[in-house]
This record gives sequence, structure tokens and C-alpha cells, in this order.
Amino acid sequence: MKKNNRREFLGKVGGAAIAAGALPLIGSGTPVAAQEIETQAEIVTSGVAAKRAKKAFQLRVQTADMERVIPDPGHPDNGDEARYANKIGNFSKCLKHNPMTGEVEPAAYQAYVAALQSGKSADFDALVTQGYFGCPEQGRRRRLVNPQSGLAFDLEGADSHNLTMRPAPAFASAEEAGEMVELYWMALLRDVNFLDYDSNPLAQEAADDISKMSDFRGPKVGGRVTPQTLFRDSYPGCTTGPYISQFLLQPAGFGAQEVDQRVRSHVPNTDFVTTFPEWLDVQNGFQPTQVITSGDSFFCRNGRDLGFYVHIDVLFQAYFVAFLVLANGGYPLDAGNPYGVTLDPGSGKPLPVGLSGSLSQTGFGTFGGPGIATLVTEPSTRALKAQWFQKWFVHRRLRPEEFGGRVEVQRLNRATYPFHADLTRSTVLDAVFSKYGSHLLPLVFPEGSPNHTSYGSGHATVAGACVTMLKAMFDESAIIRNPVVPSADGKSLVPYSGPALTVGGELNKIVSNVSQGRNIAGVHWRTDATEANKLGEDVAISIMRDLKSCYNETFNGFSLTKFDGTTITI
Repeated sequence: MKKNNRREFLGKVGGAAIAAGALPLIGSGTPVAAQEIETQAEIVTSGVAAKRAKKAFQLRVQTADMERVIPDPGHPDNGDEARYANKIGNFSKCLKHNPMTGEVEPAAYQAYVAALQSGKSADFDALVTQGYFGCPEQGRRRRLVNPQSGLAFDLEGADSHNLTMRPAPAFASAEEAGEMVELYWMALLRDVNFLDYDSNPLAQEAADDISKMSDFRGPKVGGRVTPQTLFRDSYPGCTTGPYISQFLLQPAGFGAQEVDQRVRSHVPNTDFVTTFPEWLDVQNGFQPTQVITSGDSFFCRNGRDLGFYVHIDVLFQAYFVAFLVLANGGYPLDAGNPYGVTLDPGSGKPLPVGLSGSLSQTGFGTFGGPGIATLVTEPSTRALKAQWFQKWFVHRRLRPEEFGGRVEVQRLNRATYPFHADLTRSTVLDAVFSKYGSHLLPLVFPEGSPNHTSYGSGHATVAGACVTMLKAMFDESAIIRNPVVPSADGKSLVPYSGPALTVGGELNKIVSNVSQGRNIAGVHWRTDATEANKLGEDVAISIMRDLKSCYNETFNGFSLTKFDGTTITI
């Protein structure tokens, strides 16, 4: 297991130069020490302005000091990179692969890791110019996605390297086998409506098969996966009611416009990367020759619709729309918001809106519409930087499609791999072969997964961060009004009848929908999603920790329920 240290890493990439470059300059361009800044400010300004400048400076220094003393959390990986000389457990898309087995060429992988260790743009480009990319031709070649963002800094929230994730499941583990079995079943059920799972024989077969996995960690009832818990998460509210969150269905006013919540899907029973030559081209980084055939627009009713949504979305899109649903629906703000719900001291119930919050003003730039809308989306890039550090510089976990290639190569008797017995005992391999003629994982996207490593999911990290902000701002216990579900044909919405749905539960559910939607598409693992949700949550909490001292209003801190069900106040 390896442990990355932020200071050691920066030393390798010229940390001293970065530190010097970060200092402000005066006159001749000489760097100025931080302690001299306050003196300069007092010379330039005076009176109220000087006091304000001094207070702003002190606040920034105090915040930076608070973040600086956070202990190094450590960054262990799952050991696969050191365990297998042929790197079968690690991501290698776009690099050159052996044409028979699809295993990465050792020299290419070594050069790729060396580029990550140096952090130099020229070393990444040399992967192409020195022949380590699988597709050398400009125009046909796909590129790696932004590894250097894992080295970027931010000025708010915890440094990206001060947050951590547990090691991903190892290649030969029972947990990884269970996740792969789930992914195969997800592929087979893409065109079955979520509302039909309870009565669909294939969904019941999937639930029964996944229940036999010795280390499957999705939600269960009485120790078994059921059609109701299938492909869901264990967060509060996620297994209650319909699969799709109300925030992907309810009307969303966007000023004078209306957001159409229907999804532009594509034709059913059309999957990609189901033959070995096609799979090998995708691993080598060739642009796909197949294209998606667009279908009609539907309210999200099945895995294919959800997969198409998460293919072309703006990463914070679902949570910004959720904000629009909440804001335009008049849902109450959190009791901790100075302009939010006030509880009656006698009954403990919320007072009417007109009797809640401040007597003299309403929120706007702080704790109001524009302020909340900004905070919902603000963690997105910070969450991605934290995740991209984990992806490229710690874990380098292989994508599910790469794992599927290993399963197919073993079926073809070209190599033998240490799969856990749970995988080969599953009934799903026969079902996949019967439909597709291979053991490759059928994908929703012709290009397969994005060209960045699997652990964890960028979509899921952003989901965790943005929804954590929403939970801090709105009353999670509020009941969703006029809940709906898609009609059987997906063309309209019909009333939902069943257990009450809460704002907090449906916010958790939209996190699950987007995160698991990437899994249903075949591009991520379950733990890519769940562990990334937690990382995004940590990013948002660190930002709120910095923000809490920036307000003028009397404010007792942000309160919210975490994904593990615990309630915290920041």
C-alpha cells in the first residue's frame, strides 16, 4: 500500500517555485513576505477602509491556518498496481495494449506513471510522441481527461490532498466480483421500466443472483436484495417509494422559463462495445465509429433514459434544477437559516412563513435565492479537483469495461485471471453471453467510459457536494407535495400513491440516481459512486466550515443530515 504526501509530491514538481510564485509582488517584482502585507495595507488605506481590510486579511489568514493544520489523512490504495506486473487491476485506456489479451504494454504503463509522478505537461505529451498511446493518429485519437487538475489548488475549503477515500475493492476480491455481477444485470435491465421491477421476472432473477454474492454491500431487506432495493443506495429515503427522485420529475421554473424535465433518450436495445475488436479499439483510445441513434423525449423511466441523462449533463445540472424545484415550490428553508423556519417553542412545529426568520429583512445575496443558487453549484470544481487527485495520483482503478475485457479474454482461453469465485458462479455471465455473444460488459456509450480512471466517480462527487449544500439550506423534513411518477410510456406524469416522500430523502435519491445512472451506463462501479458521494460531502462541509465566519447575520451554523444518517452542525 502506498501513501502519498502532499509536501513530498510538491517537492517533485517544483513546490519551492510554486510557493515563491504565490507571493505578492511590489515595485521591482520582489516577493513580499505575508507578514508585510498588513503593513502595506495600513499605509495605503486609513479609517474604516483600513479596519475592513485588516479584518478581511485576518479572516483569510485564520481560515488558511485552520486548513493548514488538518492532519495528513493518508492515501492508501488497494495494492493491485504493486500486486500485478501486467497491471490487470488498473486503468490504462488510451495507452497501447496487447492485441490478443488487451493488457497494457508495460513500457507504456511505466511512462504513464512517470508522467503522473513528474506532473509535467511535457511528460504527458511525450506519451503520444514517444509511441505509448494506442492510437497515434491526430483526429482519431482520444486524450486523457485532465490528470493535472489533481495538482491544482483552491482558496476555499480543504486542500484537495487533505481529503481521502478508502482503498477501492481489489481486483480479486468478493466485493469487486459482486459489483461486477450487479453491473452485468444493470446492462440486461436497461430497457425495463423501474416501476416494473416488482413484476419483472428478469429483475427478480437479478435480485436473487446478487443476493448470493458473499460481499455485496448494496441495500437489502432481511439480508436479501429485492426488486425494491435493486440498484439503489442505503442513504435515508433512497429505498422509499419510486426509484426516480421527484427532483428529476417535478416542474422547475427558471425565472420566466420552465425547465422541461423530459430526457432526450435513444432507441432501446442498442448497446456498444460488445465485440473484442471494438473493445480493443476503445481501450487503445480510438474515436468510436458507431454513433448513438437518438429516440424521443421521455420522463426518466428506465436505465437507458437515466444513462443518457448522465452522458451529456452539466455536472451540477440535476442539483441546480432541484434548487429551482425547491425555491419555486416554496419549500421551507432550514431552521438554521436566519431567514428560514422558526419552530414554535410550545409545539416544536414550524411557524407560518410570515412569522419565521428575521423581523427586518429577507435573505438575498446571503441565505436567499441568489446566495443559495451560487452555493449549490460552487463546490463542483473543488469536488472534481479532490476526486481527480484520488483518481490519478492514488488509486488508478480500472474501469468496469476493462474488467469485462479480462472476463472475455479468459472465456477465449487467451489468459487466466484471479477472479473471485462469486463471479464465475453467477448466472449473469450465461445471460450476457446469450444476448451479446461475449462476456464483455455492454455499454450505453459507443466510446465507453471517459478517459480518466474509475475510482471515484466525478458525477458522484459533484452530486455529494451539491446536495450537501442543498440539505444545509432547506428543511429536509418537509414533505414533497404532489409527488408523481412517469407513465408507462414515459410521455407524461401521473400521481404517485405510497409512503410520504421528504425533501431530504428525495435529495439523497437524486444523488443515488445520478451516481447509479453512471453505473447503469457501464462506466463506473458501485463503490466509485458511494465513496465519491462521501468525498463530495466532505468537500462541501469543508467549504461551509470556511464560510460560517463570513456572515454578518446572527447565524448558528449549517445543519444537515449526512449520507450515513448522522446529523451535524457546522
